[in-house]
Amino acid sequence: MMRLSWFNVVSLTLGFAFLYIPMIILVIFSFNESKLVTVWAGFSTKWYGELLQNEAFLSAAWVTLKVAVMSSTLATVLGTMAAHVLVRGGRFMGRTLFSGMIYAPLVMPEVITGLSLLLLFIGIGLDRGVMTVVLAHTTFSMCYVSVVVSSRLVTFDRSLEEAALDLGCSPLDAFRLVTLPIIAPAVISGWLLAFTLSLDDLVIASFTTGPSATTLPIKIFSAVRLGVSPEINALSTLMIGIVTVGVISASLISKQNLIRQRKEERQAVRAQ
Repeated sequence: MMRLSWFNVVSLTLGFAFLYIPMIILVIFSFNESKLVTVWAGFSTKWYGELLQNEAFLSAAWVTLKVAVMSSTLATVLGTMAAHVLVRGGRFMGRTLFSGMIYAPLVMPEVITGLSLLLLFIGIGLDRGVMTVVLAHTTFSMCYVSVVVSSRLVTFDRSLEEAALDLGCSPLDAFRLVTLPIIAPAVISGWLLAFTLSLDDLVIASFTTGPSATTLPIKIFSAVRLGVSPEINALSTLMIGIVTVGVISASLISKQNLIRQRKEERQAVRAQ
């Protein structure tokens, strides 16, 4: 077993400290009694109560969640279709252009993407609101889903599909009954990645949103420009808690699935 050197231990400690100490400080000051976020005046949970009564933050959170679910679902469907065409479509006219258009948002600055989408929506006369934000988030997150699903399709054993076709399945049934269940972890990972990117986006949403569709990152950014309030600390703490619970739950589920898979493999070996 490789032993960690003092340099690796110090580097790892400093790295984790740089990442997590600010979050710990934020969580601590979310329970601060004082209105000043830098002055400790005693323990209190009143800012969480005021946050739950803040209609502006609650409305922005609902819009953000709605946009994230809709855009990530649409991006997953389109990204999976694009990945299937790129991996299984073979050579066809315009393949290079198609793949370039799929992967362009990966390297395109968000300011350029947001501005171009804004000009598009103005040009076609589409009022900015929830739908324009959904379309914008779908546009830039679809490429991430395509990359994740493509990497899984490349290593997929096509003999399973061919066996299903030989047994009488149509290409659609073979994809639905054989391919999709096997690549489901990659599809779910792509959905989660698209969901996270949508929740975190500020630049593109600021170009494509309207007065009735203010997302939570935009609301937080606007509030911070006037000064950090304890309610923002409470909101950030809740988001950190939700993410922590999600990560731990996903890790436990993955660990249980791995244990179950190894158990099934042992049973299969014993049966042979």
